[in-house]
Amino acid sequence: MICSVIDELIAYGTGAGLLPACETVYARNLLLDALGEEGYAPSEPAQPRELAAVLADLTEAAVQKGLIADTVESRDLFDTRLMNCLTPRPAEVRRAFFEKYAESPQTATDWFYKFSQDTNYIRRDRIRRDRKWVYPCAYGELDITINLSKPEKDPRDIAAALKSPGGGYPACALCPENEGYAGRIGHPARANHRLIPLTLAGSEWYFQYSPYVYYNEHCIALNSRHVPMHIDRETFARLFAVADFLPHYFIGSNADLPIVGGSILTHDHFQGGRYSFALERAPQDAAFTVAGWEDVDCAVVRWPMSVLRLRGRDPERLIGLSDRVLEAWRGWSDESADIFAFTDNTPHNTITPIVRRRGGDFEIDLVLRNNRTSEQHPLGVFHPHEELHHIKKENIGLIEVMGLAVLPARLEKELALLEELIPAGRDVSADERVAHHGPWVKEFLPRCGHIDAAHIRAVLEKEVGAVFLRVLEDAGVYKRTPAGQAALGRFLASLS
Repeated sequence: MICSVIDELIAYGTGAGLLPACETVYARNLLLDALGEEGYAPSEPAQPRELAAVLADLTEAAVQKGLIADTVESRDLFDTRLMNCLTPRPAEVRRAFFEKYAESPQTATDWFYKFSQDTNYIRRDRIRRDRKWVYPCAYGELDITINLSKPEKDPRDIAAALKSPGGGYPACALCPENEGYAGRIGHPARANHRLIPLTLAGSEWYFQYSPYVYYNEHCIALNSRHVPMHIDRETFARLFAVADFLPHYFIGSNADLPIVGGSILTHDHFQGGRYSFALERAPQDAAFTVAGWEDVDCAVVRWPMSVLRLRGRDPERLIGLSDRVLEAWRGWSDESADIFAFTDNTPHNTITPIVRRRGGDFEIDLVLRNNRTSEQHPLGVFHPHEELHHIKKENIGLIEVMGLAVLPARLEKELALLEELIPAGRDVSADERVAHHGPWVKEFLPRCGHIDAAHIRAVLEKEVGAVFLRVLEDAGVYKRTPAGQAALGRFLASLS
């Protein structure tokens, strides 16, 4: 049986273009060794099956033979080892990418994205399970996703990781040393992972895709060195360099402080891809001008968070003005707007930048962030407030800033329970599995009246979307009120 499934996997590899015909025997022998098989007998060609099913049979065989433990993580480590038997070596992958890049950047990324799925580095079967919908609101259509392949992170754990001395190998999940790494319990297998080298503003970086794919062609550019996230003039220059190298992709960076800085602060990296977020489509509220940069078009974006949009043809001018905004914002305090740049010597102000091409122009969005905490809001004044944590507690990073909610996998089961309890008239607060949603349900039910089983899912999806909008409003440093916008105006005036 094992030989016949190995033959299936070999057939998959040749069909996907991973294996040339001359390497099938070599790959078969690697697979036999991994599975502890000394002999081989050819089998009749089988009806093609999905890759996940083939790998499941082989990992089950490994469990039955006592080669691996019967756990999800052990199986993931092992099936990645099997896929590496089919995956071309890094030099061959890089050569193919740049050959296709000579045709066009899009040809290269089309190939590399498919390659990353064909090798099972991006697990298509798991990504398909993610739940997605759209929430229309005054700011456009927000994207809502429940991610079923990655655990939720607590903001305090993220902050603690930033202070951790590390010392493991690889030092984190983004380090280039992950390329080809077999993995271990607590660190994912990356034997089938491949990187494309980049030079950004004179420093060595790499390009890859995210294995979780929150949106189309979700890519990552990562520093070759394990250095913390930071936002400065060099960051802006590197973002524009990526936008020049891949003009059909947006590229952005998480902020560089805990609470407002996304989920990984220990390794400098960007995220991008080929996707149009609601923020990109958001119109401007009002134009403004900065003295000395009159050639740059500047505007405040109509968005629940505080976003400045700069546009022009010369990246150097946009880099210079972005650095001016960052320098001013780092030191800006406005007590009337509850904004303090420092408490004691602890900095609180930073920026989430996003760069894209608009025809012949470059465009950068600068999202103003502040990570101050208070007794009332111990996880962040400009962070989802406590009453929203039943839906979203994790840091509001780059992806959420642009209008895509990445919600924890636990919500899939919890919403399914609510779909049963609410139409039946049951008290949600009395069920310990979903009691934390009780106040939320009591708040929206009076607006909805009686809800039957046929409509409950649509109602819940709408209300989850409304919560995400409130999350973005909480994260906005300047509220969209007359007082908030007047305070923003004072900061903009200071730039000149």
